[in-house]
Amino acid sequence: MLVPDIRRRSGWLLLALAAGHIVLISAQVNTRSGVPVLQAFVFGVFAEVQRGTAAVVGGVRRTWDEYAALRGVHAENLALKQQIRELQVTMQRERALAAEAENLRRLLDLRDRSQMSTIAAEVIGTSPAADFRSVTIDRGTSDGLQADMAVISPAGAVGRVVMLSPHAAKVQLLIDRNAAVGVLVGTSRVQAIAMGTSENLLSLDYLSGSATVQKGDVVVTSGIDGVYPEGFVVGLVEQIEVAGGLYRSVLVRPAVDFSALEHVLVVTAPPFVGPDAAAGARGGFVEAGRAGARR
Repeated sequence: MLVPDIRRRSGWLLLALAAGHIVLISAQVNTRSGVPVLQAFVFGVFAEVQRGTAAVVGGVRRTWDEYAALRGVHAENLALKQQIRELQVTMQRERALAAEAENLRRLLDLRDRSQMSTIAAEVIGTSPAADFRSVTIDRGTSDGLQADMAVISPAGAVGRVVMLSPHAAKVQLLIDRNAAVGVLVGTSRVQAIAMGTSENLLSLDYLSGSATVQKGDVVVTSGIDGVYPEGFVVGLVEQIEVAGGLYRSVLVRPAVDFSALEHVLVVTAPPFVGPDAAAGARGGFVEAGRAGARR
């Protein structure tokens, strides 16, 4: 066992001596440029190591920079999206305020044109029951409201007050199946009763068979029911069914969009409106009603 160990050690020693000899020779031999071969070899080896290290470090640095840049872009995108959402909410709020201001302007204009004693009210609730179509307004007995007072809007007649509390009132809408209003139909001015159907339509009852009614005729309040002032638009005739020379069914599309009511006027003391005054006031109400019923 001792002989192989000595031979192995002798081999390694011979290899080390040879390598040392080569190193010494390389240190003494110069390249064409005058640089020792050993120095040139060592420089080349270390240069490759440095180049590889620089490549690795540069790659890591670029990857980190790109990652940091992506994080910055992501954060910026999140901030921009948040700003867009906030601007959208602001725009919606501005549109709502503009629409409310326009509604109030039209309401004030209606109050001035009607020349009636009225109280402005805001709709604060609607009835969830399909059998009773009503809204709740923020005015009550403390504001002088009483039962059966008419409620109107710039588009036309809305309904009447049916229930009161000190600071609120329930308004029965014209489309309620228990609601009724005396009306005049078209240019012939034939009288009828507009009845609610619980749907978004009214039905004309007690219409004379000799009356001339056409689709698109304007239906306005007649004032004979003692609740609604004369001349306010109820709606437009939308559907006519005749049987045996008689009007079997006449349906009216309301001028008021009851699902979008926000502000109304409660008529507290409607004055007597003579034929001449009514004709003058009716013109403005009819035009507003035409626009509302055709939406």
